[in-house]
Amino acid sequence: MKTIIIIPARYASTRYPGKPLAMLRLPDGQNKSLIQLSYETACKANGIDSVYVATDDTRIQSAAHAFGAQVIMTSSDCSNGTARCADAMMRAKLEADLFINLQGDAPLTPEWFVEDLMDEMRQNKIVQMATPVLKVDPHTYGHFKDDRSHGRVGGTTAVFDKFGHALYFSKEVLPFINEENLLDPKDIPVYHHVGIYAYRPEALRAYTNWPEGPLEKLEGLEQLRFLENGQKVKCVEVDGKGRVFWELNNPEDVKRIEQVLGN
Repeated sequence: MKTIIIIPARYASTRYPGKPLAMLRLPDGQNKSLIQLSYETACKANGIDSVYVATDDTRIQSAAHAFGAQVIMTSSDCSNGTARCADAMMRAKLEADLFINLQGDAPLTPEWFVEDLMDEMRQNKIVQMATPVLKVDPHTYGHFKDDRSHGRVGGTTAVFDKFGHALYFSKEVLPFINEENLLDPKDIPVYHHVGIYAYRPEALRAYTNWPEGPLEKLEGLEQLRFLENGQKVKCVEVDGKGRVFWELNNPEDVKRIEQVLGN
């Protein structure tokens, strides 16, 4: 199964301009950009044929070339990472059985999250799109609550049916839980949506033909376009294996992520 990873990256982020080039300090004292760390994560995954950075910004292009990445320049009209991946696929005439969208804001993403998605798509031929979900631990749940209490848009949560098909994704903490009723405070029934997507090429092409829906517009979550058009999204539960996962959504997250990298 030929598989290509595309890392969509844009400079003009509303919440964090220049985010892909934000520098993070590593335990050995090195400083690396967010886009470089994301690229290195992509390269660790087994079974990948090629990795590309997709951007419309020459600053990101230059930075990516400097650490050896292949770059596809895309339209500046791409509204989100999925649209940018589709644009890159079509502009570069890429051919593969599977495309992975590894968003460039999650340097803590373990490579086995990517591999688990590939396994699901390999075993279940009818799945057109899949994305990982990770059951939150008390530490991560605290980050979610802290962000919402301070009015920050942080991570995304997912709710899905017993077959693993997504029911909804939200930047609110879903489902609502009354913490007093938890039998075990560590057993929190909230799933963190990990911003990686696996698509069959036909699903990626179809996405560009659908208009932005009201839920996608309200939440600012690209994957809701699939749900709003009646397409199933398979949620693949992954195991963090004791590692903390968090994306870089806001400037405040730099320190959070550096602390984890230092452990």
